[in-house]
Amino acid sequence: MRGEGRRIARAAMLVAVLFVASRALGLAREMVVGAVFGTTAAYDAYLAAARIPDILFTLIAGGALGSAFIPTFTGTFARGDPGGGWRLASAVVNLLVVALTAAAGLAWLAAPVLVSTLLAPGFPPDQQALTISLMRTMLVAPLFFGVSGVVMGVLNARQHFLLPALAPSFLNLSLIGAAGFLAPRLGVRALALGYVVGAALHLAVQLPGLARVGVHYYPLLTLRDPGVREVLRLMAPRVLGLAAVQINFVVNTNLASRLGEGAVSALNYAWLLMLLPQGVFAQAVATVAFPTFAGQAARGERGAMRATLAATLRSVFLLTIPAAVGLLVLARPLVALLFERGAFQAASTEAVAGALAFYALGLVGHAGVEIVVRAFYALHDTWTPVWVGGLAMGANILLSLTLPAAFVWAGLPPHAGLALANSIAVLLEMVGLLALLRPRLGGLEGRALVASVTRSGAAAAVMAGLLVIWLRAVGSGGVVLVGGGGVALGAGAYLAAAVLLGAEEPRTVVRLLRLPKS
Repeated sequence: MRGEGRRIARAAMLVAVLFVASRALGLAREMVVGAVFGTTAAYDAYLAAARIPDILFTLIAGGALGSAFIPTFTGTFARGDPGGGWRLASAVVNLLVVALTAAAGLAWLAAPVLVSTLLAPGFPPDQQALTISLMRTMLVAPLFFGVSGVVMGVLNARQHFLLPALAPSFLNLSLIGAAGFLAPRLGVRALALGYVVGAALHLAVQLPGLARVGVHYYPLLTLRDPGVREVLRLMAPRVLGLAAVQINFVVNTNLASRLGEGAVSALNYAWLLMLLPQGVFAQAVATVAFPTFAGQAARGERGAMRATLAATLRSVFLLTIPAAVGLLVLARPLVALLFERGAFQAASTEAVAGALAFYALGLVGHAGVEIVVRAFYALHDTWTPVWVGGLAMGANILLSLTLPAAFVWAGLPPHAGLALANSIAVLLEMVGLLALLRPRLGGLEGRALVASVTRSGAAAAVMAGLLVIWLRAVGSGGVVLVGGGGVALGAGAYLAAAVLLGAEEPRTVVRLLRLPKS
């Protein structure tokens, strides 16, 4: 267990560093895009247009495929049948290309109806026409992303994490280049072109890794292979679960399109800022831990899996609780520090900060779900996350239909109500999944988990108090002092308070990462 934990921690650290670089590039991308487009109608159109290509990739070849493909592909190697694994990967890629080509073609034809009735009924006609044109350009990208998703699954399953973790950075670089160099001539259409080029680079950067794992390609196109059927069987419920998430995104875009120019953009900026710590602290760890969960489950090591999962959750909560509090308290100075330049003016800052504060309330839920669902997938239970996610989707939609009006009555920006709806729903989803997983593993080391969360919450409360004092003392200063200084002060205060309160997780991480003496 100790050696396994050390390996996971070191691999997670590598992936986390690369995730930090990728998220930093993602943040730089949004800063460049924000300076060029701000929260304008053109950027609203681009974000709405990207929704369908994202849905095609996510449902057909994204997380659904990865969660079903990795355990099945790993199992062939565990049984000493690498040839079967490569035949499985080849068949999946070939089927995927056919499915995505057909789906993209249908979406191209249906684009006018999709935009006017589903995605952006609140846009005026000229903005809807722009959205349709952008969507049709971007529908090429899912083909690249689809194949790239399988390659990523192959490399992760073979314990190669470097190139898959680098791939998103190339998408970000492509969009940065498009916004910085092409947008002055092409306008928002430059972003659509950058999206397609970035998708191709997302795949290309991972291809050298296939040689390192000894890939063999077979020109197979079949549904009769037992491995392919197992992937499809495991994938079906996950597709339904991801469909619930995508429905929430579509509902948010639909409702935000009715709330005036910039509402779609403001929600997007705020969502991406919330995802920055979620990606660094949760996705990196979950990416590395999932193959370990799958291996422990395949060997029947429920006790080891329980201990690994509990330690992973404690570490992730240790980091995401203060991140959520920091985003909540420092929302406005952080948005101003990062984005307020060029076309991104003070009104945009207020709109984004209002949504970010309410998205931050759900950060811990998003991080927890990221980890817990992988435990279910490792146990080959893909249905439980589906119906729990479906209930969460229903709650999100219901709240999304009611909270914006309540926010208007309270004098708050209505689009922030959509952010709060998402946060409440994901917190309920995390609690439900933990409750259902607990008996499957014979517990979750609940006392240690509750004690850890309590200490983290107390330390975060100390941090929040100091940050409030900080804002009152220097609130009239520059954004670098207020925002940057607040982040440094908050991080130091939280770490000191956590150690003084007896938090074991920082010491555990240090021990796991310490190199053994030679």
